[in-house]
Amino acid sequence: MAELNTGGDGGKGGKVRSKKSNPGVDLTAMVDLAFLLITFFMLTTSLSKPQSMPLAMPDKTEDINDEPSMPIDESRLMTILIGKDNALLWYVGKFEETKIEPTESEFGKDGIRKVLLEQIARAKAYVKRDGGKPDEHLIVNIKASDKSKYKNLVDVLDEMAITHPQLYAIGDITEPEVKLLEEKGLY
Repeated sequence: MAELNTGGDGGKGGKVRSKKSNPGVDLTAMVDLAFLLITFFMLTTSLSKPQSMPLAMPDKTEDINDEPSMPIDESRLMTILIGKDNALLWYVGKFEETKIEPTESEFGKDGIRKVLLEQIARAKAYVKRDGGKPDEHLIVNIKASDKSKYKNLVDVLDEMAITHPQLYAIGDITEPEVKLLEEKGLY
């Protein structure tokens, strides 16, 4: 039992008086109430959940070269290169044979989002015109250089979530692409 004593013996005076008992306060109920409130608030509060974006990664296989690869139409393949100082460079097709030449862009709705929407519409029109499968649209390959910031990669992934291309992946930047970024002053 918890108890609070509120007084003392006082001083030793010369007069003899009758001994008065000090009032005591029982704190057991208050301690019980405190623990009940702590338990209540611990159980009813929601902890902040980590904010994450779902990212599908391929299964790791040992003999990836043994599997047959599916050919991808180069006009459906868009590559985004992320350089230094919040700079983007994008092109369509293979690096050696680009269908649309490398072009600089910026982040935001008037930058890469507008480009992505235009390229998605172009890829859909190309599929309809050339008799491709209706579910074949734009495929985006995102490549960040070692001079880019993590925030820029997250911003590009956010743009993928907004524009919904058919497929997007994060790839490793190649040496010729690094040289292209250097030529443009973005590395």
